[in-house]
Amino acid sequence: MTSTLSLAAVSLVCLLTLVVGALGLRLSRATSDFYVAGRTVSPRLNASAIGGEYLSAASFLGVAGLIYDFGVDQLWLPVGYTLGYLVLLVMVAAPMRRSGAYTLPDFAEARLQSRRIRLLASVLVVSIGWLYLLPQFHAASLVLRTVAGVPPWVGGTIVAVVVTVAVGAGGMRSITFVQALQYWIKLTALAVPAGILLAVWWRLGHPEPVVSDAWRLALTPRDTGDHPAYRTYSVLLALCLGTMGLPHVLVRYYTNPDGVGARRTTVNVLLLLGMFYVLPPVYGVLGRVFLPDPPGSGVDSIVLRLPGLVVGGVRADVLTAVLAGGAFAALLSTASGVAMSVTGVLDQSVMRPWLQRITGGDAGVGGGFRLAAIAAVAVPYAVSWLTEPLSLATMVGLAFTIAASTFAPLLILGVWWRRLSRRGAAAGLTVGAVTATGSIGAALVLGSPSGWLGALLANPAAWTVPLATVVAVVVSLATPGSVPAGTTRLLVRLHTPEGVDVRRSRPTD
Repeated sequence: MTSTLSLAAVSLVCLLTLVVGALGLRLSRATSDFYVAGRTVSPRLNASAIGGEYLSAASFLGVAGLIYDFGVDQLWLPVGYTLGYLVLLVMVAAPMRRSGAYTLPDFAEARLQSRRIRLLASVLVVSIGWLYLLPQFHAASLVLRTVAGVPPWVGGTIVAVVVTVAVGAGGMRSITFVQALQYWIKLTALAVPAGILLAVWWRLGHPEPVVSDAWRLALTPRDTGDHPAYRTYSVLLALCLGTMGLPHVLVRYYTNPDGVGARRTTVNVLLLLGMFYVLPPVYGVLGRVFLPDPPGSGVDSIVLRLPGLVVGGVRADVLTAVLAGGAFAALLSTASGVAMSVTGVLDQSVMRPWLQRITGGDAGVGGGFRLAAIAAVAVPYAVSWLTEPLSLATMVGLAFTIAASTFAPLLILGVWWRRLSRRGAAAGLTVGAVTATGSIGAALVLGSPSGWLGALLANPAAWTVPLATVVAVVVSLATPGSVPAGTTRLLVRLHTPEGVDVRRSRPTD
């Protein structure tokens, strides 16, 4: 019964995704429709779509699993995820919308007037996007294997096919409607079972979780390594600034009509994320009440296992099916958003130039975009077959760290500092990418050594972000000749509210 209901719930979510995505196919014709939904998305709809794509499998399953495993320390994760949007609101939301760009590499090229910077940004967007897609495929396998006992390849294949069709059908218009719907699906799918499970727990006399003292206390050393204070604040920094640098997050702000809409979108996002992140800790704590010992297949499955432990019978089957549908909605919405950002970059940088050379003219947006959508999904899907899954929240954290170490300095300096030079930006992006990926890779190979070395390698954001920023500033100051002409005029446009005629100010460089 459990497997039948769960497969039905997952199938329904996939069907809704394809049906709503087909609606975008009827509406998408121009380039702006595919890339930025014609820049006509309202703040409330955009906020729901951002909540849909941002709340991934790491949020739906991984946060509860980490709280179950490690305790109150992991409550910093939802705080960091949400705080990232406050930083984005204050620092770059409205200026990025006013830039008129379609993608993050578009902004980098417009700000620095350099094709090389655009190419470097494109490589980073694709790399971060593919890294972010990997845990979505692994989580799909986990969900269907846990609730239905199907082979591991089934879940990832379903996500790959559905996302490719949804993105290729109508681009950003399709994905906006899909993600907005899926936010409310997964919020409901997590909230309703949580309320029922809490009611049962209360009726049983609300027993306390069976945990050690370390589980209850913040910033205490655990098996994961020493220096917990440094590790916690480094993760927080990665989440706060990494949100700003995630390509699939930034691209949504290009869909607002204006900068005011971008700010209102972010305020609504903070409300929606706050509503959602109240729920995963409930599952983590109740897991320790009803399952004191970690399950054999990993802590990420605790959300799906909990109904069977608490209520049993048909009610457990129904609740598990609801959670499975919500988890799959989280997978599809996030994978769709990431695939959309990667597709846009691949289409502009690879597919369209290639098709233009073949056809000898303008190849249009539709064909190249759909080829790019296939490539955006196929590569990480193939890699997921070759890699062993880590904790979902851990894998997503890697993408946040790299994004924080590369794009966050570029965006903050590019929006607020007129003396940023081409060479400074290139140096900052390169140093941030090399140090973040190198340190995390070394930690994985060495198995997280003990002491400060292990802490610095496993959680590098606290030093890679400042290092990349300082390098960008120092190199920029040393190369004033590579500051683009027209920088002041561009910055005036980024910071001037819509409706103000910037031509009257006659800025000069």
